[in-house]
Amino acid sequence: MSNRPVNHAKAAAHFLEDAPHLQFHDERLWDMRQKRDAQMHILPEWQELREEASRIKEHTLSRLPEYLEQFEENAKKNGIHVHWARDGAEHNRIVGEILKAHNARNLIKSKSMVTEECDMRPYLAKQGVTVTETDLGERIQQLDDQLPSHIVVPAVHKLTSDVAKIFAKDYHTDPDIRDPHLLAEAQRQAARPVILHADAGMTGGNFVVAETGTFVVCTNEGNADLSATVPNLHIATIGIERLVPRMADLGVFIRLLSRSALGSPITQYTTHFRGPQKGGEMHVVLVDNGRSARLGMEDFWTSLKCIRCGACMNTCPVYRRSGGLSYGAVYSGPIGAIIDPTFNERKYSTLPYASTLNGSCTNVCPVKINIHEQLYKWRRVLVQHHEMPFVKREIMHMAGKLMGQPKMYRAAIKMTEVSLASMPRFVLYNWLNPWGKHRENPHPVKQTFHDWYKKNRAPGQTDAAETAK
Repeated sequence: MSNRPVNHAKAAAHFLEDAPHLQFHDERLWDMRQKRDAQMHILPEWQELREEASRIKEHTLSRLPEYLEQFEENAKKNGIHVHWARDGAEHNRIVGEILKAHNARNLIKSKSMVTEECDMRPYLAKQGVTVTETDLGERIQQLDDQLPSHIVVPAVHKLTSDVAKIFAKDYHTDPDIRDPHLLAEAQRQAARPVILHADAGMTGGNFVVAETGTFVVCTNEGNADLSATVPNLHIATIGIERLVPRMADLGVFIRLLSRSALGSPITQYTTHFRGPQKGGEMHVVLVDNGRSARLGMEDFWTSLKCIRCGACMNTCPVYRRSGGLSYGAVYSGPIGAIIDPTFNERKYSTLPYASTLNGSCTNVCPVKINIHEQLYKWRRVLVQHHEMPFVKREIMHMAGKLMGQPKMYRAAIKMTEVSLASMPRFVLYNWLNPWGKHRENPHPVKQTFHDWYKKNRAPGQTDAAETAK
């Protein structure tokens, strides 16, 4: 796997050139943001819910080992097999061994960001296991051999025509279908036989309750319930940060999750899994994969509070106009830009710069993660660790030198003003001026602020306001 830094700017520029997709993507996500706001205004206790959710998460993370052990103890009492995975490789090995022990060759799974994070599907394919995504968006992305572009709506960047072409290739349907309902029905017809003959099912887990040894899966399609109950073998892959201490705490997050994600009061299916069905087996794989290390990061540990609602993505002007695939990672958008560098600082060193630091992501976060502040702090860390492109690093170095010498800086400003006023356009707009690719340079001014100040506010000059007094 390449360790080269993701070129977010280049990928975003490519997305910007596709006007129909760009407009749809921007409008669709902003519509989700507006629906979230409408739900917020309905609940007078909205801010109290956010505050309580943040408090519960911070309390849980501060005592994570204790609650993980409590969950394991109670889950085992419920007849659940509990496994621990240090990283993605160990997770994949555990899942592979469970499937091998049951001679399972066909696995159906619902949406799980952790399995994407662990790159599980390619691993199982090498073991002779066929994995079929049952979530509609995930299945579209699987058939198109792409990562999810959004935490909640994985194929949100695709138009109906895109899906029609993908289904025509794999399901032999009409490539000119433009009715989303007909396309959803095509997926349903293709998926049901696979589900009915599957050897094993896999889900993720939105919340894990330490007190009861149970976990909750929230979906809108019902595919997770089919994946968990049709086969006799159910494997749940869950990040260790998804814990809440008590069942009483769960209501706070259930009220916030779907409202923040889609602007709906609750998901269509909020399923509690308490143990294996009669005659079946249930396995829970608790995955660390860098989470313990992140928990020890003073400035970034609160990113573990994330409940994967995607609200920060729906509101982010950069994400909405660059598309999730431009981030080159499982997690995109503002939350991805603060999570991804914890996996690989070098590869994802460009992502914290994919933000205007406007703070909207922080304002909508249901668990009050200070996302925009962490983006800024990541920039500082990456500079300190020399994970900045050479050209940008040298430009910033020269800028620092220039701004540290007032006389030279003022001379440079005057030269710039002269250039803007007299130079031909082809000299001002070229590859050396990436700013000018999508924007107009500022107009030259007759007088700089320094010259104005020297003339009107220099020592010895009488302030007009003071004279008026």
